Amino acid sequence: MKGFTREEVRFSLCGLNCALCSMHLGGYCPGCGGGAGNQSCTIAKCSLAHGGVPFCWECPEYPCSRYDGFDDGDSFVPHRNRQQDITRAQELGLDAYLTQLAEKRAILDTLLAGYNDGRRKTFFHTAVYLLPLGELQSVMADLNRRPELAGQPIKERALVAAELLQQAADRRGISLKLNKKAKKG
Repeated sequence: MKGFTREEVRFSLCGLNCALCSMHLGGYCPGCGGGAGNQSCTIAKCSLAHGGVPFCWECPEYPCSRYDGFDDGDSFVPHRNRQQDITRAQELGLDAYLTQLAEKRAILDTLLAGYNDGRRKTFFHTAVYLLPLGELQSVMADLNRRPELAGQPIKERALVAAELLQQAADRRGISLKLNKKAKKG
C-alpha cells in the first residue's frame, strides 16, 4: 500500500508475531509495512487513517469492530494468541516482548534445523507460536538431555520433538491444530 511503512516488522499492527510466521521467515511476506507483499490489509489502511499508529493498541478506538471475529480462524497464521500477545507486549514493553520473540525464534530455528523431517515445519511453527516461552524452553531442555537422539535418523528425532511439544500443549490445554474460519452463508 502506497505510503505505508513501519519500523518494526517482527510484530504486526494487529498483534501477529511476524518473527515466527512461516511466510515471513520464508521470504514470502515482509511483515506489515516492510515492503512489497500483502499491503492491502484493511488494518494498515486504518493505521494510515489514524495518523500512522505503529500498533493498533495505541489507537484511541482500539479495540474496534475490525477485531470482531478476527480470531475465529487461523488456518495460515495462528491468530488465537493475537489478543494475548498484544496484552503481553503492553505489559512487558515492546523491547522486552521482542526479546522473548527472538528467544522463541531461536528455538524454532533449532527445531527446523535439527528435528524437521520435512513433514513438521507447520507443526513446529504453530507450536512455537502458540506455546509460552517457558514451555518451549522445557521441551528444548528435555531434548538436550537426550544425547542419544543425535545419532537417530531425522524421522525419529522429529517424532520425539513433536511428541514433547504436543505433551506441553496438552498440559496447557492448547490445541496445535489450525482452525479454519467457518464459511459464511
